Amino acid sequence: MTRKIVIDPVTRVEGHGKVTIQLDDAGNVAQSRLHIVEFRGFERFVQGRPYWEAPVLVQRLCGICPVSHHLAGAKAMDVVVGAGTGDGLTPTAEKIRRLMHYGQIFQSHSLHFFHLASPDLLFGYDSPPETRNVIGVALANRELATQAVLMRKYGQEVIAATAGKKIHGTGAVPGGVNKSLSAAERDKLLKGDGGPLNADHMVEWSQGALDFFKDYYRKNKEFIDGFSKFPSNHLSLVRKDGALDLYHGVLRAVDAAGRRILDDVDPQDYLRHFREEVKSWSYMKFPYLKELGPERGWYRVGPLARLNVVDFIPTPLAQAEFVAFKAATGGNPNDMCMHTHWARLIETLHAAEMIRELLGDPDVLGSDLVVKGKRRSEGVGIIEAPRGTLIHHFRVGEDDLIQMANLIVSTTHNNEPMNRAVAGVARTMLAGAKEITEGMLNAIEVAIRAYDPCLSCATHAYGQMPLEVSLVDARGQLLARRRK
Repeated sequence: MTRKIVIDPVTRVEGHGKVTIQLDDAGNVAQSRLHIVEFRGFERFVQGRPYWEAPVLVQRLCGICPVSHHLAGAKAMDVVVGAGTGDGLTPTAEKIRRLMHYGQIFQSHSLHFFHLASPDLLFGYDSPPETRNVIGVALANRELATQAVLMRKYGQEVIAATAGKKIHGTGAVPGGVNKSLSAAERDKLLKGDGGPLNADHMVEWSQGALDFFKDYYRKNKEFIDGFSKFPSNHLSLVRKDGALDLYHGVLRAVDAAGRRILDDVDPQDYLRHFREEVKSWSYMKFPYLKELGPERGWYRVGPLARLNVVDFIPTPLAQAEFVAFKAATGGNPNDMCMHTHWARLIETLHAAEMIRELLGDPDVLGSDLVVKGKRRSEGVGIIEAPRGTLIHHFRVGEDDLIQMANLIVSTTHNNEPMNRAVAGVARTMLAGAKEITEGMLNAIEVAIRAYDPCLSCATHAYGQMPLEVSLVDARGQLLARRRK
């Protein structure tokens, strides 16, 4: 006899997914899967559209990280219009784009940690669901909740100033940008209007968020280290000197021991090194490194992977935190899923430092915005989105219409790691279980939330999706059901 547990949908993530878990006759986990049952159609939607529409169209994939898709699409079209492969833009265009991107990183990381992840840390994954939410955080720690709201607001203001509006802006165009900052916009972001929304406060609050997590870690080390842990490969962009660079770089991957398995590949050559496997129970693909094959070539992306791949962080405060982060594992790659929150907050601090640095650069006030060169028929744009490496690949005909689009989003890269995280936590939590508890199910979701998945980036659906978990026997007889 077997029992089947279904979590549908997974909560406190962007988008919709479900988990199925098969228990054997002894009550042990026989199989677990994270299903993405919605359909992604943007690779077809953009076909036949003029290439210059791509940066605006593709960002409709998501309302949480549209800037990432906007910039990845623009970077691909930079190649098409002959503006180079990332280093051919004017200084003003590149720095405005970087400012836009770091504003996106800052607001998205703040949203995830404070609004989606912190309730589990503050109250415990098995605490009552009526308190384990952002309202509960506000009631328990008003100052932390207030800072969380204002940090996200500041990041959105940076996006609005550089992209034209906070969500689905139009700032990046093939070959550059369509606006720079005015002195008034720059001063407002840098110094604020007498309130807390200024660059110095964002750096200070980012440091405070890190202190909050590190204090929690000291008190809950066993839980953070052991909750979900397994070896993997890690992939990210890095600057050519090995520095963390979330906007541009070369592709590098290391294995679980830190050995380099993908050695600084030009983004335009990504297709030579990656393949995607299809499985019948999910619409989301399973990418892997071609040279290693699907069994050994899967990898993680995102904050944890980035800090496992890069050699250093090029801003002083985040670099000091990076040193402490690496010391926790003796310099070896970190394979503890909950440490992703630590890495995410280090990147939040880095983003705040970069925003402050860029706002102090006179180039962001410049007027030389767009360059063009020899027209090409194909271009690849890769960027480090908040959730990890994001790939946009387009082919354009002589009529300027898009003929082909291939998008590999961060959450797709993390498909296999998320499934392994679900399996590990399910084995621990559900072995021998006689009844379903909400805390058990949330523990599985905690493992998924560590990756901050953006399921709607990879897939799309509509309609109402309540959470309903059913326990049935091998004959299909309903034994128990919970619904919320």
